[in-house]
Amino acid sequence: MARALLGSSVRTGMACLARRLLTCISLLLGTLSAPGSTAVAVAGIGQLRSRGTAIGVSRPQPDVNFTIGIVGAVWCKNCRYAGYLPSKNVASLPNAAALLRCRRGRQAMSAWGTTDARGYFMIQTAEQAVPFASKDCVVYVPRSPRRGACGVAVLPRRNQGSPLRFREYVTRPDGLQALYTAGNFVFGPRDPARCGLQ
Repeated sequence: MARALLGSSVRTGMACLARRLLTCISLLLGTLSAPGSTAVAVAGIGQLRSRGTAIGVSRPQPDVNFTIGIVGAVWCKNCRYAGYLPSKNVASLPNAAALLRCRRGRQAMSAWGTTDARGYFMIQTAEQAVPFASKDCVVYVPRSPRRGACGVAVLPRRNQGSPLRFREYVTRPDGLQALYTAGNFVFGPRDPARCGLQ
């Protein structure tokens, strides 16, 4: 009698467990079928797999909000300064100021970066840029640090900025960051014979 009651209890418990499992599976399938849920699921898996490297999620759409980091480089064409690259006929321009400017409606944000000895800069937002998306942001290098010798904007043209181009997702101590590149900013001399001037 005791064995029969025990067997009945086990069967009842297993049936209850099976029903709960089916309910969970149906809820999960319903969630994944909702719009945008697949991207969230993939992002979650990517975060679990990532250890400070690129996360395996899709390229963000232009209207996706993100915390951003932007890299780029500033060069002087036709002048043989330190860091000159003969293959490209450019030299790095250290201490050039780079400006990230984002605007959406009445909201605006600016962040600055400075090139290192090799001419590369990185701009990072101090906090999450919630109101902004990649299409809202442009990077400018307002002027060359060698205005007297290499101060003519070649690429992009004067007062024109460079849009952000997606590179990868990376993990930071404060969370997920979308890393973008602003590309190359090139200045040139009015007269190559005056490259030695500041």
